[in-house]
This record gives sequence, structure tokens and C-alpha cells, in this order.
Amino acid sequence: MAAALELFVEKGFAGTRLEDVSARAGVSKGTLYLYFDSKEALFKAVIQEGIVPILEEGAGLVDSFQGCTADLLRTLIGEWWQRIGNTHLGGVPKLMISEAGNFPELATYYHDAVILRGRDLMRRTLQRGIASGEFRSVDVETAIDVIFAPVLMMVIWRYSLGACCGTAHDPGTYLQTHFDLIVSGLFAPERTRPA
Repeated sequence: MAAALELFVEKGFAGTRLEDVSARAGVSKGTLYLYFDSKEALFKAVIQEGIVPILEEGAGLVDSFQGCTADLLRTLIGEWWQRIGNTHLGGVPKLMISEAGNFPELATYYHDAVILRGRDLMRRTLQRGIASGEFRSVDVETAIDVIFAPVLMMVIWRYSLGACCGTAHDPGTYLQTHFDLIVSGLFAPERTRPA
């Protein structure tokens, strides 16, 4: 699956052949077919075993987190970067954007398995902060998009223009600036930002 992920990110879904995956993985094509009956099944397995467990761990974190919601938000964004954004899995959003029109069934799968779960994590985090009075009342669904868009743009850049134009920003500085702007916008007026 690691070989498949690398090739999907490098060549796109359409451009990746199972023969290429088996060659990169160092196994025969027949061996690959013992586990995956199609390229679509292989892609779904990459998502199911690469991204979904991270989202499930995030759900557990949201359920059990004991600190302030700003710290939970920082942890979620940081974990996303370390475990997805800063790995080959970070290339999947660009892949889905470029391939969704040609492979709508895969886009639907990705939407249901990843996007809906990620939105739910952020929704519950924002609702937690609003309910506690730490965050001001905002349109949660719109805030989810506003929070996700910059981090998605960072990985889309990395796997598109970044290949020829270099990294736009240091990821650590970028994510810290993004987080600072998020919490400054979310904190209730009577609240002061924690140190």
C-alpha cells in the first residue's frame, strides 16, 4: 500500500497501473491481485488503512480531551500535519481534486470516509468551545471550511506548484500563524487567550 500511495500521489489515479505498484513494492502482479481485485480496491485500502485510523484516533481525542478547547484545536491541527500533511498521505487531497470528475465513485468514497469524519472532528471541537464559552458563537459549518482551507492549500501547493517553485512557507511557521489567526477569531470577546 505504501508503493500504491506513492504512485497515486506521483502519477494520479488514472496514471497509476497495478503493474507499476507491484514493481515498486517488489512483488508480482499476481501477488497484488491476491489482496486487491482492482486499482479502486487498492486505493480504498490506502485510505482505509492510512487515513481512517488517524481520524478515529482524533475522535477519541475529542471525546477524552481534558484541557481548553484551543489546546485541543492546536493538537488536532498539529497531529494532522505530522501524521497526514507531512507524509505522502498529504498528496491525497490534490489527487482527489484532480481525479474527482473522472472517478466520481472514488471521490464519493473519499468524501464519506475522510471528509465527513474530519468535518465531524472539527464540528465537535468548535461546538465544545462555544458551549463552554471559550469560543464566541460562529456559523460552525462555515468555520470548518475556513479552518481547513489554508492547511489544504499548503499540501496542494506542496504536491503541485511546490514541485517546480519550491515550498511557499515553512510549515511550522505557517501552521502556527494559521492557528494564531483561528483562535484570535474564535475567542469570545470577554475571554483572554491562554498562554
